[in-house]
Amino acid sequence: MSYNTESIRNIALAGHAGAGKTTLFEALLHAGGTIQAQGSVERGTTQSDTDAQEKARGHSIDSCIAGIDRGDCHVNLVDTAGYNDFRGGTLSALAAVETVMVVVNAANGIEHGTRRMMEHARARGLARVLVVNKIDAEGADLAALVEALREEFGPECLPVNLPADGGKRVLDCFFHADGATDFSSLAEAHQRILDQVVEISERLMGAYLDSGEEALTREQLHDAFEQCLREGHLVPVCFASARTGAGVAELLELAGRLLPNPAEGNPPPFLDGDGKPVEVRPDADRHVVADVFKIVNDPFVGKLGIFRVWQGTLRRDSQLFVDDGRKPFKVGHLFRLDAKNHPEIEQAIPGDIAAVAKVEEIHFGAVLHDSHQHDRIHLAPPRFPQPMVGLALEPRHKGQEQKLSNALARLAEEDPCLRVEHHKELNETVLRGLSELHLKVMLERMRERYGVEADIHPPRIAYRETIAGRADGHHRHKKQTGGAGQFGEVFLRVEPLERGAGFEFVDQVKGGTIPGQFLPAIEKGVRQAMETGAVAGYPMQDLRVTVVDGKHHPVDSKEVAFVSAGRKAFLDAVGKARPVVLEPIVDVEVSIPEANVGDVTGGLAGKRARILGTDAQRGGELLIRAQAPLAELAGYATELKSMTGGRGRYSLDLSHYEPVPAPVQKQLSEAWKPHDEDD
Repeated sequence: MSYNTESIRNIALAGHAGAGKTTLFEALLHAGGTIQAQGSVERGTTQSDTDAQEKARGHSIDSCIAGIDRGDCHVNLVDTAGYNDFRGGTLSALAAVETVMVVVNAANGIEHGTRRMMEHARARGLARVLVVNKIDAEGADLAALVEALREEFGPECLPVNLPADGGKRVLDCFFHADGATDFSSLAEAHQRILDQVVEISERLMGAYLDSGEEALTREQLHDAFEQCLREGHLVPVCFASARTGAGVAELLELAGRLLPNPAEGNPPPFLDGDGKPVEVRPDADRHVVADVFKIVNDPFVGKLGIFRVWQGTLRRDSQLFVDDGRKPFKVGHLFRLDAKNHPEIEQAIPGDIAAVAKVEEIHFGAVLHDSHQHDRIHLAPPRFPQPMVGLALEPRHKGQEQKLSNALARLAEEDPCLRVEHHKELNETVLRGLSELHLKVMLERMRERYGVEADIHPPRIAYRETIAGRADGHHRHKKQTGGAGQFGEVFLRVEPLERGAGFEFVDQVKGGTIPGQFLPAIEKGVRQAMETGAVAGYPMQDLRVTVVDGKHHPVDSKEVAFVSAGRKAFLDAVGKARPVVLEPIVDVEVSIPEANVGDVTGGLAGKRARILGTDAQRGGELLIRAQAPLAELAGYATELKSMTGGRGRYSLDLSHYEPVPAPVQKQLSEAWKPHDEDD
């Protein structure tokens, strides 16, 4: 290893689908000497898109990591998926880097994915760089695009280089002020960015005003530039053509000279078990702390846990704990990530991205450490969208139930936006994801990778239940079966909480009428009833249960008696508290050709949707923002494809839950057949 922590740059390439991230990834690897020839997305020869589905579809599905060694600088570069359907891996990658390069298609301008990734990066406190790619595209108006970027994301968006000779090369305007460019002028751009950078420090500003630019050293400018990035005071705009290579070497130069290293970026929010911040420093001599941000089930090396080292030096043969596990595992092999290849390394220092293989207890979000003082710490994860689109699955061939279960578990541990549910009452396995495309790709992957095929059908919608009023409930459980009996009596009260508040259990028993050891049993009974619902068989939420009184018997009172009494007292109270069924309401974003706006908005209105607004996009497209009940959107992908000739795209995010219309609640209630667990 020929580099130290200060020489590392961790950078993610993100942005809207079609911006050219994977081609730029290839161009950077080629310019940095990692690969001898640049691959092609069209030919399926890139380092990043190695999966058969990625090659067939011509776009990334998973994130890919590769290293570039240029001089004494080591760059960990992460290529991420642009499609909204696969943003779980993209958001995960943000937990491992200091800088996000948001790639913008020069011809299409600001797209929805551009806004989304700029917001995610800002929320995580990451340095942001806007990379305008495809600067040689026909019809690209780069001057207008820069103004649009400044209007959309703020005046802190300033070019640090400018295209010249019709986009054939790119000139630096941070350290240089002379040269002819395709628009603006190097001198003007140099002055604007210099003024922005010196504002960050009163001392620097004073020296600049007193003696001019000559009074500032390159080290001072670097430190001020890095501070501007860290505090969001500057968002550099760079220009490149990944296809021709223009501006690519300049991007690498920018990374080495000006972007933050792991000791300079904003430290991530590590928390202890009580939610209090924990200091983690990029010090090679402290105890090891690393965060697992990606899981890959590799057919050749087995399960790979890919992690970012935040503190300490992790060496081969180290003994590491996973979260609060009491038994350590030995690091037999330590790998560096180089796209398709996983060369072994001797150690990983703070800032490094590395991997270990065949450690089954490793999972996404796990903290690896070598000291029990870090048992309970974790890194606050990104806010992942809730997987709302579901498919019920059953194996196509008998006897493959376990194989199906194992395959789904493997897929889910790789993708934080994929969830597997097992509904015992219905004997139903449900796979939930972000869209129908997301699920379709995962099912194809399951068939190709694990040899499992499944029959699918629509699952139950993820309804919930709650109450609209306050009520009291009571139940006495008494059984006599010859010997010792069962006795427990519970009086409790239920009341609604605000939407999204969850569940509260309160003990207000006085005088020891119910001994303290039986209160957990009452709560267990209440939670059992909440899992199976009281109106239509759906889980309950957003309510408080207060146990106020009860009775016990010194001989016959047992835990099982109070479980039953608690469950039935709860159901008694809920029945009088105006129970309601809640349906998931999702934020819908539909990107369509403008010519189809009437058909699409009319179709959404027929699905009880509320249109929130529309945004014009480049290329004659329109983005419709709406909210709609998830239950109304079954099969929407096919419907949208039909209306737009295959050009429409949409994405869903859970917004909130709200009561279903009365006829729907009646229908759901009548279809439910509750059973008594005591029978």
